[in-house]
Amino acid sequence: MNTIVGSHDILLLTLDTLRYDVAERLMAEGRTPGFARFLTWERRHSPGSFTFASHAAMFAGFLPTPVTPGPHTRPFAASFPGSATTSPRTWVFDAPDLPAGLAKAGYRTVCVGGVGFFNRLSPLGSVLPDLFQESHWTPGFGVTAPDSFERQLDRAEEVLDGVPEPVFLFLNVSALHQPNRFYLPGAADDSIESHAAALEYVDRHVARLFALMTRRRPCFVIVCSDHGTAYGEDGHVGHRLAHEVVWTVPYAEFVLDRSSDDQSV
Repeated sequence: MNTIVGSHDILLLTLDTLRYDVAERLMAEGRTPGFARFLTWERRHSPGSFTFASHAAMFAGFLPTPVTPGPHTRPFAASFPGSATTSPRTWVFDAPDLPAGLAKAGYRTVCVGGVGFFNRLSPLGSVLPDLFQESHWTPGFGVTAPDSFERQLDRAEEVLDGVPEPVFLFLNVSALHQPNRFYLPGAADDSIESHAAALEYVDRHVARLFALMTRRRPCFVIVCSDHGTAYGEDGHVGHRLAHEVVWTVPYAEFVLDRSSDDQSV
């Protein structure tokens, strides 16, 4: 990461509530060709069981952890005495959070929010966006908008246009989060299948985001879920609970070459 920070744009794309089992199944069935062009999902454990906790950890450098025994070197880490997960490969920042560390390194830090913890409609909804130099949210980016991801990409394109310095773009995709029934024609309720249909919707547009991020320079990309969510497993619905479908998340990291037409991993 010490060779990447400063020379690459950086994208952190969190697919809010996306379950590992759903992401992996759709990939195996050929239903997410957009993601399949760029990545293979890795099974990891989330640092938190709901959005606020998980993102607070990730912005401190604690990304989802590999499920195999560690310790596992982290790509980013705040300066912290005694850390067992930093190495010479880790970019260590002397700041309380990753956006602040990257800002000190010359990055423009941008948040394009999705779910309520990024909406600035309350003091709590401002905590995470306040970590960034600029943040963006409208109701059209939120969980009730069927075209939320497309609108988020429109805003990202506006933000990236004309920015000369390297950019750290964080984009929180709300489409997977309940309610997602509107992605499955005829569905009356949210279900694991409407959750899957929401992922297919995001997949249809994700290549546009990767193209935007490689117009000016190569880009280091992290795509992951912040946590999963339950649809009736063992009687559970939702998240903020200790269940396998909540704690197990998909994760991928890769570098995209500078190109608007032919990104290669």
